Amino acid sequence: MKNTSNVLINSFALMITFLLVSSTVFSQANKNKRIIDDSKQAKSEFIKSDKLMSNLFNNAYAYVIFPNVGKGGLGVGGASGKGVVYQRGKLIGTATLTQITVGFQAGGQSYREVIFFENEKDLNRFKENNIELSAQASAVAVTEGAAGNAKYVDGVMIFSQTKGGLMYEASIGGQTFKYRVL
Repeated sequence: MKNTSNVLINSFALMITFLLVSSTVFSQANKNKRIIDDSKQAKSEFIKSDKLMSNLFNNAYAYVIFPNVGKGGLGVGGASGKGVVYQRGKLIGTATLTQITVGFQAGGQSYREVIFFENEKDLNRFKENNIELSAQASAVAVTEGAAGNAKYVDGVMIFSQTKGGLMYEASIGGQTFKYRVL
């Protein structure tokens, strides 16, 4: 009798563990799918705003797209977003962006950002979390023709596109990234 109850308890515990693990994996897969879908839409919006960006997407060694970055601040500010990383057009991983800033700033906004990598060395720096970018200093706002004049600086080229909100800012800080293989 005692063995039967132990078997039932162990079976029940195993079933609960399986359900918890599967729901976590399923939930993460859904989040990744949403971010991937959003990144495809963001890529489309970048190209729609500046047709020349199509060449950058086609010719870059790799790129990461953050389709939804939220930013806000009042004296001290921050931003965060999740994105996807492509190498030679193939999805290879996900990334998170975190930004902390200090200075004159007030408001909030959402934007999308794409970072192009010139070569394997620069992508590897990003994948090893060894890249930190000064806050918005090197990002080019996407407007018609902007991609035609943009150049790689230290192996990266950054474009951002405001989606909504209003932010007044004269601050210093930086963006940091975390890469995860898919």
